[in-house]
Amino acid sequence: MAERIDGMAMRAAILDETRAEAARLLEKHGRKPGLATILVGDNPASVSYVSLKVKTALALGFHEIQDNQPADVSEAALLARIEAYNRDPAVHGILVQLPLPPHINESRVIHAIDPDKDVDGFHPVNLGRLVIGGEAVRFSPCTPAGILEMLVRSGTPTCGAEVTIIGRSAIVGRPLSIMLGQKGVDATVTLVHSRSANIREHCRRADILVAAAGSPRMVKADWVRPGATVIDVGVNRVGVNPTTGKAILAGDVDFDAVAEVAGRITPVPGGVGPMTIAMLMKNTMRSAWLHAGERP
Repeated sequence: MAERIDGMAMRAAILDETRAEAARLLEKHGRKPGLATILVGDNPASVSYVSLKVKTALALGFHEIQDNQPADVSEAALLARIEAYNRDPAVHGILVQLPLPPHINESRVIHAIDPDKDVDGFHPVNLGRLVIGGEAVRFSPCTPAGILEMLVRSGTPTCGAEVTIIGRSAIVGRPLSIMLGQKGVDATVTLVHSRSANIREHCRRADILVAAAGSPRMVKADWVRPGATVIDVGVNRVGVNPTTGKAILAGDVDFDAVAEVAGRITPVPGGVGPMTIAMLMKNTMRSAWLHAGERP
């Protein structure tokens, strides 16, 4: 049976480290890490995500601004809010919760955020920095950063490892493929997607398999090399618990079957998900140090 990689425990450790850093920043520079979260409308999932981010930031001792905007806010007004935070020296990170209403151009909004405050790591400048690598990197996208952190903290070797990533999204698959190939990580990466031939064969040779396709229980036991580390990024709603009324979630991996073959595996929930917010806080902390003139 595979060793379970506990994202909740890793998240707690990262947040403890970040809380200590925030205290050091306050003592040394007299400032708190500042995070502005902008929520447009009242989409229940978005409200839940933002509430958790706000609660986490406050628990770490951050200066947190929750900026709630109505669903019919104009694009111009939203861009003006972002520009105000770009100019605010007390704000080191700006997060606009996606998705946005159809009348607002998401790309234009992301591009409006100062790249040096883009703690989500979605701005084209930060993605370009990621490609360059090394000291050019400011902020890595949070979910790929969380996955890399999980590999490190679980003791999974990456140097020379064969990695297969299922899914080529700009949020997970593509940036993760770049990060795993950087010097110091040194993996050999194969990125497969819906148009790839022989996906199972690519997966079977992987020492590390990352499933980020958004397809429930897609990865079967016979896709997995015995002893491989399996990272499941998928969060798919597959039903509703009739007793609690809560959604039943499944990952992109057939967990019970794959756990009999893999060496290590992340659960859903409790795996990659908790790491994403932890890495957002870590990015905000990093931004605060950089704005204080120090490279963490």
